[in-house]
Amino acid sequence: MMEVLNNLAFGFGHALTWSNLMYCAIGCIVGTLIGLLPGMGPLATISLLLPLTYQIPLDGAIIMLAGIYYGAQYGDNVSAITMKMPHASSIVACIDGYQMTLKGRAGLALFSAGVSSFIGGSIAIVALATLAKPLSEVAFLFGAADYCALMLLGFLSVSYVTTGGSLLNGLSMALVGVLLGMIGTDVNSGAERFTMGQPFLAEGVGLISVALGCFGIAEITKNLDNRSGFTPFTGKIDLWPNRAEFWRIIPSALRGSLIGSVLGLLPGGGPTIAQFGAYAAEKKFSKHAAEIGQGAIEGVAGQAAADEAAARTSFIPLMSIGIPENAVMALMMAAFIVKGVTPGPQLIGEHPQVFWGLVASMWIGNVFLLVLNVPLVRYLLSIFKVPFASLFPAILFFCCVGTYSHQNNLDDIFVTAAFGLIGYLFMRLHLEAAPLLLGFILGPMLEENFRRALLLSHGSFATFFTRPISGSLFALMGAFLAWQAFTAIRDARRPPRPPDQPTAEPGTGASDKPAADAAGR
Repeated sequence: MMEVLNNLAFGFGHALTWSNLMYCAIGCIVGTLIGLLPGMGPLATISLLLPLTYQIPLDGAIIMLAGIYYGAQYGDNVSAITMKMPHASSIVACIDGYQMTLKGRAGLALFSAGVSSFIGGSIAIVALATLAKPLSEVAFLFGAADYCALMLLGFLSVSYVTTGGSLLNGLSMALVGVLLGMIGTDVNSGAERFTMGQPFLAEGVGLISVALGCFGIAEITKNLDNRSGFTPFTGKIDLWPNRAEFWRIIPSALRGSLIGSVLGLLPGGGPTIAQFGAYAAEKKFSKHAAEIGQGAIEGVAGQAAADEAAARTSFIPLMSIGIPENAVMALMMAAFIVKGVTPGPQLIGEHPQVFWGLVASMWIGNVFLLVLNVPLVRYLLSIFKVPFASLFPAILFFCCVGTYSHQNNLDDIFVTAAFGLIGYLFMRLHLEAAPLLLGFILGPMLEENFRRALLLSHGSFATFFTRPISGSLFALMGAFLAWQAFTAIRDARRPPRPPDQPTAEPGTGASDKPAADAAGR
């Protein structure tokens, strides 16, 4: 325990420098504003700001991007509660939060979300400080074959979760990402792969181009295609609860914090899964379970705490093992790689100021968000008055400048535009780009460890199944795939339900045909 306290003191020494405090504040403010904007989110924002990391020191860049991520979680709740415009991580907030807004209690709902987010973030920071180092020591037991199995498990879990259960679509997108990661010159043989004779592809496709195109530009294009402007929120904001309402928030926030901290550790977990888990727990354990779904404080507090806790503990697999569990963590990993640092077991030992500075900055950011969001939320809601069409040209210009500044190469701008078109096409086809980005980042690492494992085993594939760690992980994947196959076969053999009685209105559908025949007879 004393070692953790000493490390936290070391981290606060780095996080409390003026430059890192500024980056933390910028990240929290930008994240909150982005969370308020329907259609935008941390994934698109981090991809847009990723080029800035070239000009910012490593610890400052990571602190700023992390602030954007967990700052956006609270901003998501604001737009979901007041206007029923959620992101993926604030879907549950629409249920009770918007009901409270309709009842004139939007201020109480926003206060509940803000305080619960602070509690959830604080508990998750303790978990991050205490669990990351032991997990990184366990990671030293992993060999090349074990890392291959772990990456494949990550593909499987993230593909299943991010695509809403469509495992085939998710794995297909991950495979596309792996193939994109193989474009360029093979480091072992020196042969060019998939370059189509284009010299600018000899060094591979840039990570900035893939992330910026598939997420940033594609998200902007989708919002413009919807042709829907923002509706300003004009409801009354009265934030402060009475004592009884305040003491209804605390138990729900504590339960949500524990659930979010655990689910944030799991591959494919994160805020989206945690909010549903916390909401289900409130419906079962809350003293006011009968009110949940109709505008209960517990329905807002529990999911907000779980949302914020999972956003922070999702850093643990990335920082300790080097495996990003979701698309945002994949972008965070990209920021590390851009700065020449590979997150994993060596990170805490080789760059302690980065890890412990990030942990300390999360608590500082937690205080920033509490001070920023609770008293000032009524002013932040004015962001809804800015038409998205006015923001689009500035964002697109920033994308072009950021992409070009990477290598001062105009070809990168065209590649980014191409991936923007591809990302928009994925959205129209209801295909998630998150597994693609994960495959693009982990693909070269998977290939490297696969080759190393075969080299150490003299070409024997048995090494993947005879080693305890990799064998256990492959057994877990096999059990999961067998269960998916079983459920698919069971659903296919299940007799179809009899059709319900037609309820169509007169003059529509087939339900009018019997009436017409009867009239004729």
